[in-house]
Amino acid sequence: RLEELAVICANYDIPHIVNNAYGVQSSKCMHLIQQGARVGRIDAFVQSLDKNFMVPVGGAIIAGFNESFVQEISKMYPGRASASPSLDVLITLLSLGASGYKQLLKERKEMFSYLSSELKKLADNHNERLLDTPHNPISLAMSLKNLDENNDAAVTQLGSMLFTRQVSGARVVPCGSVQTVNNYTFKGFMSHANDYPCAYLNAASAIGIKKQDVDVFLKRLDKCLKTARKEAKKEKSVNEISNSNTGTEQLED
Repeated sequence: RLEELAVICANYDIPHIVNNAYGVQSSKCMHLIQQGARVGRIDAFVQSLDKNFMVPVGGAIIAGFNESFVQEISKMYPGRASASPSLDVLITLLSLGASGYKQLLKERKEMFSYLSSELKKLADNHNERLLDTPHNPISLAMSLKNLDENNDAAVTQLGSMLFTRQVSGARVVPCGSVQTVNNYTFKGFMSHANDYPCAYLNAASAIGIKKQDVDVFLKRLDKCLKTARKEAKKEKSVNEISNSNTGTEQLED
């Protein structure tokens, strides 16, 4: 709700910086930033180079509506920042050209629809659901309620399994994580609400994604879900047997 936040920041003189991680490749995200600056206050917005321009991880573009403010930020970096990200972006944009980049943006939208429909089928097969996030044109999320069952270890293991199978973009969010940063405790850390009702996995349709990428991701996710659920059931059975034996020993005593 960027416009509403921008208005509040303008009314109360609150600095407002937008984390526009994937936003450059989304016309909707860029429109919201433009509108937020028009009706309220946005000092700067920051976007990842790897997510938006397919270059190696490690750079970002800081932009804003006040040139002098952006110049002040840029003065903080000379002598301490590497020139590699700038060179990577220059080479990439020169090789793509405007038409090449626009074509990739068009393909990304098509792949978002394809990922959405196929991830929904996969979710249905595993008795999960594709979460309803109509305001997000980049990322999708699938519940992990059946895998979870109050077992954060099983959810975390799924994330580990995906990563070791070279699925590095997907993120698994366990239920009710708590993290303290600078003496401030974040409840429901990494999730979008303090008390989200279930664990979930999210995946993004980013620029450069191809149909075969989606197909490989879904195939590996399907296998990992089956394996993780099987191992979670096995662990549960072992614990039940262990608890049963402990109860029998206590009765005998």
